[in-house]
Amino acid sequence: MTLVSELPGRFCSIAAALEVVGDRWSLLAVREVSFGHHRFGEILEGTGAPRDRLSARLKALVEAEVLERRQYSEAPPRFDYHLTPAGKDLLPVLRSLMAWGDRWAVETPPVTLLHHDHELAPTTVCGTCGEKVHGADVHRRSNTPTA
Repeated sequence: MTLVSELPGRFCSIAAALEVVGDRWSLLAVREVSFGHHRFGEILEGTGAPRDRLSARLKALVEAEVLERRQYSEAPPRFDYHLTPAGKDLLPVLRSLMAWGDRWAVETPPVTLLHHDHELAPTTVCGTCGEKVHGADVHRRSNTPTA
């Protein structure tokens, strides 16, 4: 896993997160695993990724502890992929990215997959107080101690 201190430029958790999942095939692989497609062939079919790139991304996601490999056959040895707690924490990000893409990146959303008795509209809610969070409510605070 890349440490934030190794990244050039300003200290930023977004930059650190992008080092782990910031390419197309990584997030699409996480999407496929979240849909229940655990085997390499299923993930390959769902993403459309080149085989070698998907293999490299899955290996990197396992090393970053976003996915875990589980053996499902001993002879021959075969493995499938499952979300770790870190991978499950990416699911709201994927839902938000999908909503953004539906609104801004395509003319007609290709598929509506997210339902909760109605179409799900992702939003940010404070985990402490439960209030809806708006952009103007969020301010940057440095964790760097001042002298």
